Amino acid sequence: MPNLKKMAWQAQAVWTLFASMFKREWTVDDYPIRVWRLPATEPSDKSRLKPLQWTARVFNWPGMSGNANSRAEALEELRKNFARFKATKPNLPRPGTKVPIEFTASERVSQHSELAKDFVKRVLDVDWAWISDESSLWDFHGNETNESLTEKIRQIYSVDVSDISSGNLADIFDRISKFRASPHKSD
Repeated sequence: MPNLKKMAWQAQAVWTLFASMFKREWTVDDYPIRVWRLPATEPSDKSRLKPLQWTARVFNWPGMSGNANSRAEALEELRKNFARFKATKPNLPRPGTKVPIEFTASERVSQHSELAKDFVKRVLDVDWAWISDESSLWDFHGNETNESLTEKIRQIYSVDVSDISSGNLADIFDRISKFRASPHKSD
């Protein structure tokens, strides 16, 4: 049965691809959209992240989705995400085609590759993580604040990053590297 559903979705993608040939500009409604309810999970009182019950996603376009607590809200979130994408990109992918996954830039993080590897193991307590210039401490936990990780950074690297409220890892790596290069650092 799952293969039959996938075939039906692929058929809808082919249909939207064909239909898109007759238009110059596309809206989110021109794409094959799949909406489903997620299995219920127990929310954790300790996490700022709460499970959302519904997902709306453009079929064949990883990342173009919306999540919310109702079907209508998930579709609305998808519409907002589509509008944001459309406002920042010069061209939309043709409806029905497979859209490759796009990774954000990682030039700043790459400047600190050894530090990033050490940070991932010692601060984030994971063996490996892909980090972009937009990655944040917030991406690696569900707590209400970054306090526990900023304290860990202070203990490991002797650098206070608590004022970097975004938790941006590239900014944190810049600060740690600047501190390490400083002749006035206190050990």
